[in-house]
Amino acid sequence: MPKLAAMSSTFDENRSAWWAAAGARGEYVPAPALSKDLDCDLAIVGGGFTGTSTAYHLARRFPEKRIVLCEARLLANGASGRNAGLVLNWVNGVETTDLELARRIYDVTRAGIDALATRIREQSMEVPFRRDGCIEIVTDPARAEAAARDAERLSSAGIPVRFVTGKGLAELGRFEGALGATFDPTAGQIDGVCLVRAMRPVLERLGVHVHERTPVIGIEEGETITLTTPSARVRAKAIVLATNAYTPRLGYFRSGVVPLHSHLLATEPLAPEAWEEIGWGRGLAGFSDDFDRIAYGSMTARGELVFGGGSNAAYGYGFGNGTAYRGDPTRAIAAMEKTLHRYLPKTAKVRIAHRWTGPVALTLSRVCTMGVQGKNRNVYFALGYCGHGITLANLAGEVLTDIYSGDDARWRDLPFFQQRLLYVPPEPFRWVGYHAYTALTGRSPRRSL
Repeated sequence: MPKLAAMSSTFDENRSAWWAAAGARGEYVPAPALSKDLDCDLAIVGGGFTGTSTAYHLARRFPEKRIVLCEARLLANGASGRNAGLVLNWVNGVETTDLELARRIYDVTRAGIDALATRIREQSMEVPFRRDGCIEIVTDPARAEAAARDAERLSSAGIPVRFVTGKGLAELGRFEGALGATFDPTAGQIDGVCLVRAMRPVLERLGVHVHERTPVIGIEEGETITLTTPSARVRAKAIVLATNAYTPRLGYFRSGVVPLHSHLLATEPLAPEAWEEIGWGRGLAGFSDDFDRIAYGSMTARGELVFGGGSNAAYGYGFGNGTAYRGDPTRAIAAMEKTLHRYLPKTAKVRIAHRWTGPVALTLSRVCTMGVQGKNRNVYFALGYCGHGITLANLAGEVLTDIYSGDDARWRDLPFFQQRLLYVPPEPFRWVGYHAYTALTGRSPRRSL
């Protein structure tokens, strides 16, 4: 086993492992900012998973239409570039004993991951993407029995998950305290910054006009919608809100979405044999645990362990739906390190190379929503993914394209289709309620079936 460096908790900046890797690949030259007024058929606000996926599907379906994408900063600036990289099945927040619905949801999300893999392959995008499976470990005997029954029930419906214990679990990972785990072989892990940045030339070849460093600072609805940016205006027949946690800042979903600050860290890169010695199996893309204060992690193609969650300290809410984190992450990082070391004690000697904070869009039900609204039915949206954004945001591009085309029947039975978000009270009740609720329940975004 290679010699492990001493742990360090000193960081120069709030930059994700994905952004650091992008910088190592060379200087990124952003698309030009919008500098003159223009007219278009569709304007997409936001350059992350949702925005680039929607632009891709719309441009392929409607090559004759003029599509414009405006990103406030750089592509993948938001959650798309600040996540844990987990590519997961299921829709977070859906609880059901209906096997038909469970199979339907799994099939849809699995197909979404399949489509993402196909897109990467067909467009010859060099994106680190592994799909060798993820586990959800259980640490309590009663929960282990329940998880085993659930896995058997889901397997009987044709869903390829299985419960593993003993040697089978040890081959995937030796997590201290784990009594078993539910293994999903079709889940995986991806570099979100690399994916979104690789999408830009694809979109440009399809005729999409991409503008970075172009924040939308005003939206005026009508038969033609006017988007105001610092230097120009965009007049569009329809728009797509692809801004997730930032959407309330545009005046939409202020009572339905709570932007949370989610803290993460990443270790230095180690060789696969070193991670096997530490306890992380070579054939494992990611894991989560069975606590309400969910802990989760993934292994990058470069050999970095990305980790987050594990306590209330790992999340924060800024008064007034603030999306810019201005606090001190020291307590959050220390809490996450403690949880990581509990599951994989030998990681205590592995250097922490990155720490960062990213915005998560939380809904009260934990269920996301995708649809269209407005007096003229020309404001399309998808947001509130609650931790499953890589799969669902990329799937959203296909869903919104079908809704736009009027051919959306295949999505109407799914829980996210035109999902009405539960009401979240305004400030100061929102801030007080969030902190009281998390203190009492310890709940954080997760999927439950």
